[in-house]
Formats: sequence, C-alpha cells, structure tokens
Amino acid sequence: MSGSTLLRGTMLLTAATFLSKLLGMIYVIPFEALVGDTGGTLLSFAYIPYTIFISISTIGVPLAVSKFVSKYNALGDYYTGRRVFKAGMSLMAITGVLSFIIMYSSAGLLAEFSISDDAQGITKEDVTQVIQMISFALLIIPGMSIVRGFFQGYEYMEPTAFSQVVEQLVRIAFLLISVYVVMELGSGDIPTAVNFASFAAFIGAIASVAVLWFFWRKQKPMLDERIEQQQETVDISMQSLFKELLTYAGPFVLVGLATPLYQQIDSLTFSRAMAEAGNGEIAEKLFGIVNLYSHKLVIIPVTLATGLSLALLPTITKSFTEDRRQQLNNQLNQALQIIIVLIFPAVVGISVLSYEAYGTFFGVTIGDSGTVGIEQQGNLLRWYAPVAMFYALFTVTSSILQGLNKQRFAVISLGAGVLLKLILNIPFIHWFGAKGIILTTGIAASTAVALNLWKIRSAANFSYKQIYKRSLFIIILTILMTVIVLVVKWLLSLTGLSYENGRFQSLTVLLISAGVGGLFYLWVAYQTTLLERVLGNRVKVLDRFLKRK
Repeated sequence: MSGSTLLRGTMLLTAATFLSKLLGMIYVIPFEALVGDTGGTLLSFAYIPYTIFISISTIGVPLAVSKFVSKYNALGDYYTGRRVFKAGMSLMAITGVLSFIIMYSSAGLLAEFSISDDAQGITKEDVTQVIQMISFALLIIPGMSIVRGFFQGYEYMEPTAFSQVVEQLVRIAFLLISVYVVMELGSGDIPTAVNFASFAAFIGAIASVAVLWFFWRKQKPMLDERIEQQQETVDISMQSLFKELLTYAGPFVLVGLATPLYQQIDSLTFSRAMAEAGNGEIAEKLFGIVNLYSHKLVIIPVTLATGLSLALLPTITKSFTEDRRQQLNNQLNQALQIIIVLIFPAVVGISVLSYEAYGTFFGVTIGDSGTVGIEQQGNLLRWYAPVAMFYALFTVTSSILQGLNKQRFAVISLGAGVLLKLILNIPFIHWFGAKGIILTTGIAASTAVALNLWKIRSAANFSYKQIYKRSLFIIILTILMTVIVLVVKWLLSLTGLSYENGRFQSLTVLLISAGVGGLFYLWVAYQTTLLERVLGNRVKVLDRFLKRK
C-alpha cells in the first residue's frame, strides 16, 4: 500500500473514531446535568469491567482476523481468509454467550470489591444492577467486531467507520432519552436512570450489526469473485488455521485491556484507600471526575491513535510479509510522527485550559469543605491530560509490534505497566489523593511505551533519528503555542472573563484561547511544511485557505 493509500484509510477511520468519541464526550454534558457526579461514578463502575469483558470475549480474534486476512490476501489466497472468518464467527458466538453469563452472574462480586462499606450515595445493589444491564451487549459485540476485522483485512475501512458512528448515535439517543424520562418525567431515581444508560450499549450494538449487514450484502459479490479467480490455495488444516489465528490473537487480548485494566485497578482500590486516608466522603465523586468525565475529555486525542492503529496493522503486516524494508521504515516513521504532531499539542492545550474545559462541559461549581468544586475538577483534568499521550503511543506501538510479528512482547510491556500500577496505586492514593491514580497510570503507561519503542528499534532495525528531530521542532512549536494561549487568557481576564464566573464565560475563554493557539500551531506547522512532511502529501484543505506556494 502506498503512503497516500495508508493515509486515506487512516484518515477515514480516524475521522469516524474521532466523531464517535466526540459524540461520546458531548453526551456526558446533559448526562452529568441529569445525574451528577454520583451517576457518573455509578456508570463508571459498570463500563470499566464491561470493557474488560469485551476484550476477553473477543480474545483478540477480530484484529487477529484482520492481520490473518491481510497476510493471505497478500499471497493471493482469499479462500483461506474466508475460512478463518467463518470459524472466527462461530468462536465469537460461543465466547459472547459465555462472557455474558459470567459477567451477569459475577456482578454482585464486582460490586462488593468496588464499593467500600462507608460509601455514600451508591449502594452495592445499585452497582450490581448496572453491571447486569450492560452485560447484555456482550451477546452481540464479539460477532460484530469480527466482521469489522474481516473488512479491515481487505483494507476496506468504510464498514468499520460507518458502523461505529451509527452505533454511537443510536446508543447516545437511547441513553439520553431514557435518562431524561426517568429523571424529569418519572421517579427521578439515579440508579434507575443509570440502568437504562448502561443498557443503551446493547441497543447501539444492534444498530451497528444492521449497518455491517448492509455492507456485507453489498460487497459479497466482489469478495466471492476474488475467491473464484484465485489460482492457488494454501493447504492448511482447520487445526493449523486455528493455531495460527490464536497465535496472533492472544496478545491482542491483553493489549486491548491496557486502559480498562488501569481503570479497574483504580476501581478496586480507590474507595478503600481514600477512606483509609480520611477522604472517604468524597471518594465516589472524585472517582467519577477522573475515570468518566475527565477521561472523556482526554480520550478525544487518543482516538486519533486508535484510528491510525486500526488502519496501520494490515499495511505493516503486508510490508513485513513482502520484505519491503524501505516501505516498512517509511510507514513506521509516518505512524509515530502523526501521533506526535497531532496529539502532543492537543494534550498540552487541554492541560493549559483544563479549568475552562471542565467548566464548559460539566458546569462550574465552587467547592467548599466536604464538596468537590471546579478547583479540584480542573486540577485533576490538568494532571490527567498528558496521560493521553502515553495511551495513544501504547496503542500505536503495540499495533506496530503485532505487524512485525512481535506481538508477544506487547504483552510483556503491558504486564510491566500493570505490575507498576498494582504496586504504586494504594501508596500514591494515600500520598496524593485522587491525583495518585493519575500519576500511577502515567508511570505505568509510559513504561510500557518505552519498552515497546525499544523493541521496535531492535526488531525492525529502525532508527528514531528523524522522529527525534521532528519531535524537537514540535515541542518548540507547542511551547510557543502555550505562551500565546496564556497571553490570550491573561488579556481576557483583564476584561473580567474567567472560568469561575460560570459555564458561558468558561466557554468564551476556551474558544478564544484554544482557537488562537490552535490556529497559530496549525499555521506554523503548515508554513514550515511540517504537516506535509509528516502526512506525506500537501494538505489540500489548508492550501485553499493559506495558499502556500
């Protein structure tokens, strides 16, 4: 695949994933207004184990199918790819049902570990019910995911892109309507409203399946034609086929668990550790602020990495299989540099404008003794934002290792990160409060990223010289952008505009400061040809406005 084709596939998935995550961030604004920090924390207690169960139920097969299909397509054997797809669908049907049964049955146990005895506002029964409601989506998600993986193996990204956007739209619509009905027209009971919010995952999954079925019917004649026209078929038994597939799939399970594993460790340790430190009365609210609301904001830049990762794996696998070293080297450079040029300034911007961002999306509350206000909320977001950079780099570097057939090392790097998180979490919560879980996540994720980068260098004989040079330039541009943002904020404060004065003023300061800083960064990156060199092509949209010759 050429650089431009990689970029088109990357941008399509990136745009779809970005839109999906953006919608996932926007919906929490009315959701938070309806159910508050307590409802957000309750939903977090369900979504974190749900995400883990999704990874376990799919056992890494969807992305492994993508790699498997891409490999055999490169060899001209489309029939073997179809065989593994059918076998994978049968496997996913079984694991989906088993995962649903296990999660539904163990909901009470998960609630027992998540909530301390002196928790205020949330009961163990509430957590149990919410976990049970969200578990129904496990019946559909595994089969749906493997269809996406199959299409991506053909480097056909539209089904994944459209299905995930439709899934999110339908899920959010059901969630907000049901929560509004319960809170404003019904009993006003927060646990009941959150039960409906968690069941929305099942409704969204059904909508996604409908979209994928449409694309399957549309593309099946072309897929069948390729099978009919192929000249040779690799003679591989079903046993060997499954062995190869599961060899690819195994590491995907743990790599996909990275973020939810960190969050689950927080879920199991935070409330009790905060209570031991004498802050148990606000523990549940702080947990929701970090692991739901702030996470929704910082995860937006990470979606750029997610889209890149999904598009990247088949192309790197193909280059590696065909031993095209120069093309592989260019793809690795491009993949890592795209992450740095787009995500680094974004997370710095969120950190600098953390109070304005949190106030804009979730309102401004001035805290006092025993309550949580914008001072703590904005400060937690400020510390959490840089962690998004490590989330993104781990996603991409792990995908690169899988494309280089070094997927087992990604498990080692993740294990090192999780071990550090387990060791440090409770002491850091005692020392730093809610900020402690952010610090330990940053330490864990950065360690995993450093190990992955080291392995990529040795496995592909890859040099980071070009990345070092470009990263230094990006850091300089980001520092200049930060100075401009701070100056704009100061000038606005002279007119009386401040996040402390409410959501509207927070929004005003955020839009003006981020707009001026973002435009400056974009303009300089464009004029210096940084964007063109990283993306591999002229940025035609910017050409129309800036007209650089």
